[in-house]
Amino acid sequence: MTTQLMSPQAATNPKPAAQQEAALRRRGSEPSVQEIIATARRRPNLPPARGAWLLGGLTAAMLWASFMPLDWGPLAWVALLPLLLLVRIPRRTKWMYVAVGVSGVAWMICCLQWMRLGHATMYPAWFLLGTYCGLYLPLFVGISRIAVHRFRVPLTLAVPIVWVGLEFLRAHLMTGFAWYYLGHTQYRWLELIQISDLIGAYGVSFLVAMTAACLAGLIPESMLRRLKIVDPAGRDVPQNPGICQIPGFSRWIAVAASLAVFCTALAYGYFRRSQAVFTPGPRVALIQGNFISDVKQDRSMAAQIFVKHRQMTGLAVQHQPDVIIWPETMYLDHLVKIADGTRDEDIARLGKVNPQLVRERAELVRNMLADRSREAGAAMVVGLEASEISREEARHYNSAAFMTPESGLANRYDKMHRVPFGEFVPFKEQLPWLIRFTPFTSEFGVSAGEGPAVFEYKGYRGTPVICFEDSVPHLVRDVVNATAKADPRGRPADYLINLTNDGWFHGSAELDQHLITALFRCVEYRTPMVRAVNTGISAVINGDGEVVDPDVLLDVDGRRKLSSMRDPDTGRWHKSLNAVVVHDVPLDNRASLYLWWGDWFAGTCLALTVAAFAGGWLLRRRDRRNAGRELFEATLRRDEG
Repeated sequence: MTTQLMSPQAATNPKPAAQQEAALRRRGSEPSVQEIIATARRRPNLPPARGAWLLGGLTAAMLWASFMPLDWGPLAWVALLPLLLLVRIPRRTKWMYVAVGVSGVAWMICCLQWMRLGHATMYPAWFLLGTYCGLYLPLFVGISRIAVHRFRVPLTLAVPIVWVGLEFLRAHLMTGFAWYYLGHTQYRWLELIQISDLIGAYGVSFLVAMTAACLAGLIPESMLRRLKIVDPAGRDVPQNPGICQIPGFSRWIAVAASLAVFCTALAYGYFRRSQAVFTPGPRVALIQGNFISDVKQDRSMAAQIFVKHRQMTGLAVQHQPDVIIWPETMYLDHLVKIADGTRDEDIARLGKVNPQLVRERAELVRNMLADRSREAGAAMVVGLEASEISREEARHYNSAAFMTPESGLANRYDKMHRVPFGEFVPFKEQLPWLIRFTPFTSEFGVSAGEGPAVFEYKGYRGTPVICFEDSVPHLVRDVVNATAKADPRGRPADYLINLTNDGWFHGSAELDQHLITALFRCVEYRTPMVRAVNTGISAVINGDGEVVDPDVLLDVDGRRKLSSMRDPDTGRWHKSLNAVVVHDVPLDNRASLYLWWGDWFAGTCLALTVAAFAGGWLLRRRDRRNAGRELFEATLRRDEG
């Protein structure tokens, strides 16, 4: 061992070999801080940062334009291409991850600008969420580089796997945020998005990312040099041949594979659409008020809001609906349920109110809801706030109440997936100062519901989801599966009922993006959805993810019947108006493998992404140890010489 470490000059060194080995053991194989710095200084200069800033900014701008409000969906196919050039190059540029991180945060803050409209106190939440989501972009670049350069995974395979894995992570981490998926940009291409019933909207994201990676591999090396993101002297290429300059044969293999996957997905979409047989189900009427949430919080407006919804319900009744649906929390009286055995002193202690008035009001609200259904001659689903009072506690819920003309109040669903800082404050007990970043008082808080509910009328079964619940793929899957388990024949619900109040966002792009995100649930589970949304966009969506033009679309204030869900002049969906939508639910005859299999595909992508990250980290540690050892041995040889 000593002979290997000694240089020829050290042969005459009088220091005994045993002392040299003792020195090695004393110092160990780990380099000192000074040695690591010295090693870093010996590395070649990195390419300048301006190329990373340019490419990161281009990707951020194109991603923003691909979503609402511009809605340039075709641009998404090349939006990742500039960023992928940073994945492709063998050595990172200066400030590369900072440039990509800033670009990602700017992209998401611009996309989420509608959050600021909810309330002045939402500005911190807007920036925090935008920062959190935007930082997935440098994480994507870093892990993709590990997969491509460390493990020699082809670019066209590594990129879509890592992108989908991180989308899946974002859908679950910290209650989840399953918005602004790359695949959502393709909602207009109905044939393409049909693969969602196999692997979810994640499959569409995979296709778009794979195509961008294929195109990135076709960019010639000369372009990378002009962008100054590689060493102009060509010293980068020999260290990792086949990455910066991809051989022609490998390029054509990538192109052929990408085309094969894309064409297979498209052919599947045409095949599945040809199988669809939409049969008329229950006739539903969607009541869409146009009340911004600042107005709705004004209790003096409660009577006006109720009168307007009752008026629109009367207009809907003329078209003989089976079910009439009011949006989330647009019935402003609380539905109170008092548990058996609850004493008046318990009610007074928990609610600080007159117990007798609470009991009388609870009975009055139940009777009023039943009267609305009997008056309409149809079942009703109404969004409201509900409370349950027992001897121990009072719990409050964001709920949907179901009434029938025959039996009055029949069932209730309590929202399960609450919005952080919108319906509850995380860590409120541990960090009470967080309440200052919300428009609520310290007593605010909505409890989570215990499970799904089924509203059945005239033989048709609907299951409600409230507000942003329709944007959470795994939650909707659990809801639909639960309705199948609850049915003696194992039959899932016939349709989804979404009650939403988007009046917080004042007619912004949020309304459009919410609808786009929700329609993927219909494809994934081959289950139609009806959406009653305050300020819009209320809609009937079939199992292909298509927003259908209803039999009746009435602009209540203008007293005119509109011919289409989209404005013929602008091509935009109608919103920010008092409206009535009446249509038969288009029941779907197809089954969904995604409903049975779940997120095996996206989960596998996440597992591979985590494995690549962990493997890269371990290899980096090994390389640093080896570099320190080599430096130490070289220093020892120099000292001995």
